[in-house]
Amino acid sequence: MRGIYTPVTKIRRKVFTEVARFAYEGKDFSEIDKIPYKIIPGEIARYRDSVFKERAIVGERIRLAMGLNLRPIDQPAPLSEGIEASAIDETYYEPPLVNVITFACEACPETAYFVTNNCRGCLAHPCTAVCPVQAVSMVDGRSVIDKEKCIRCGRCKEACPYDAIIRYERPCAQACGVDAIESDELGRAKINHDKCVSCGMCLVNCPFAAIADKSQIFQLINAMKSGVKIIAEIAPAFVGQLGPMATPEKIKSVLKELGFDDVYEVAVGADIGAAEEAEHFLNSVPDELPFLATSCCPSWASMAKNFFPEIAHCVSTGLTPMVATARMIKKDYPDSKVVFIGPCSAKKLEAMRRSVRSDVDFVITFEELMGMMVAKGINIDEQTIDDPFTDATAAGRGYPVAGGVAEAIVNAIHVKKPDMNVPVDRADSLSDCRKMLLLAKAGKRNGYLLEGMACPGGCVGGAGTIIPTNKASAAIKKYKDQSEKKNATESSFV
Repeated sequence: MRGIYTPVTKIRRKVFTEVARFAYEGKDFSEIDKIPYKIIPGEIARYRDSVFKERAIVGERIRLAMGLNLRPIDQPAPLSEGIEASAIDETYYEPPLVNVITFACEACPETAYFVTNNCRGCLAHPCTAVCPVQAVSMVDGRSVIDKEKCIRCGRCKEACPYDAIIRYERPCAQACGVDAIESDELGRAKINHDKCVSCGMCLVNCPFAAIADKSQIFQLINAMKSGVKIIAEIAPAFVGQLGPMATPEKIKSVLKELGFDDVYEVAVGADIGAAEEAEHFLNSVPDELPFLATSCCPSWASMAKNFFPEIAHCVSTGLTPMVATARMIKKDYPDSKVVFIGPCSAKKLEAMRRSVRSDVDFVITFEELMGMMVAKGINIDEQTIDDPFTDATAAGRGYPVAGGVAEAIVNAIHVKKPDMNVPVDRADSLSDCRKMLLLAKAGKRNGYLLEGMACPGGCVGGAGTIIPTNKASAAIKKYKDQSEKKNATESSFV
């Protein structure tokens, strides 16, 4: 549902806006109880069977947007419980990042096959012939599936000449490429956090707004009000996300009006990463490593390390663009706090990991940024000062589109070895990434450069994006083509 403005989208964005407004205005914490009534006014339910349930769900989403945990359903607790601990000017986080609001979940049935009205009761009825457990039979001239016997192999669906049999699957589970969506004792969705890599695909694909991740906009705004220098680094996927008037030439002045002291383009860090991984490939493959996998997507890298430990060492150890850019900022502004603005939920966890210091203090998504801008009353149409980014190359700016990372690395390799053949394989969903790594584990991708992206279409399809993936990809291509420097190795920072 990326790029479609649904009631779920509307509620999610209203929550971000009202939490940002609450932080800007610095109201008494008890005032938070009024926000659900502002988002869901009146006494007539619009989306569910009860207006009280609607407000209760919004209340939990507000807590998550402030970095707070969900409240226990079976115990009384005010909406503001714990808010004092989160009202700080630095990162506040208690795991897990991605949460299921259980009473918002409709307990959708798990994977099953159903016979629709398309069934013609044909003479051949191949569905009964191919079923290995005799779960399909003809009753009153129509095909019927015995759910107790069915093993969900899908053979009946494939055999039906009328496409009368459909495969039913939970949207959240279907979107999860690591099979982390399970069921609790009441049949509601439950996240197995040992498997989850926080890509956020479940939260943007749940039609009932039952899944949400935690935000840092409350703490970020507190930091901005404290007087410390706040430097923004904006991911290459930003192009077009805030509307057609938010051109790349204007985005820096827009963010400065919002309160950021300076703005860096993370595409510069992508250039550094591309050049570094090109060197890594040239020095390591195939003598030290059978193949090299890119590392800029934290969900893909986590999945590779968790599910394929035997080949985890083949994931590049190079700094991600976010971290490389943050380290540049800390050198220029040693006492500043760095905010990564991007399309991704998983970056929130990457910024807090202990194994590699990130130098990133806050992470917000494009949607969360939009909430801050609406709360602050910033009108992009009124922005007239152009302050373009000039440091990044086309290579770094192409990173967020599927295939862009591998393209940048290969082109950097060709600067040193123009005639070298660099075989590439790539995948842009975690389910396809797993298939690609299975081939690599079997020795069928030796000598390759592997690019993995957790989100369909690449970073432009991330959980925190605003516009459709194809529209975002086109905008990035246009911006990339306008870049004066093309190859990552041309960057002065490299």
